[in-house]
Amino acid sequence: MQAFWRADEVDKLLLIPAYVLDFLCIHPFRDGNGRMARLLTLLLLYQAGYEVGRFISLEKIIEESKETYYDALYQSSQGWHKGRHPLTPWTEYLLGTLIAAYREFEGRVGAVAGGRGAKTELVLSAIGSFHGEFTVSQIQEQCPTVGIDLIRRILREQKRAGKLECLGRGPAASWRRK
Repeated sequence: MQAFWRADEVDKLLLIPAYVLDFLCIHPFRDGNGRMARLLTLLLLYQAGYEVGRFISLEKIIEESKETYYDALYQSSQGWHKGRHPLTPWTEYLLGTLIAAYREFEGRVGAVAGGRGAKTELVLSAIGSFHGEFTVSQIQEQCPTVGIDLIRRILREQKRAGKLECLGRGPAASWRRK
């Protein structure tokens, strides 16, 4: 595969999943192989010119889709030792993760650059990016330029509109889209 990488014969977005899958199937360490694979993924993406991982946490996207991650890994690792394994499930998963990261990045940049109402759009985009429950502090992490009062106001408005529900009380309460 290294020859393909250097020769630029195959698109690097097709080579990266193969490299990472090989690493995961080799399973070189007693612990931490998944974390190392995600670091390897970031490194290879950077080397190929895809730097979205500097701004969007691929780790978080993978964590939020853990079941799909393990399912794709399982499917693609079957027959790996014999060289008869399907790369498609793993490749589709990894490319889907990358697409999700670029969409999130585009949403953040577009909302920041948008002028009046941009902070509201930024918060709404952050809310839309969560799968399942989320907290105010998670919104603050994704929207560091937005004040807590505006975030709370938007959450109240979305709750009144029937788009969100609050699952508890106080600053640690969780929220969920309906």
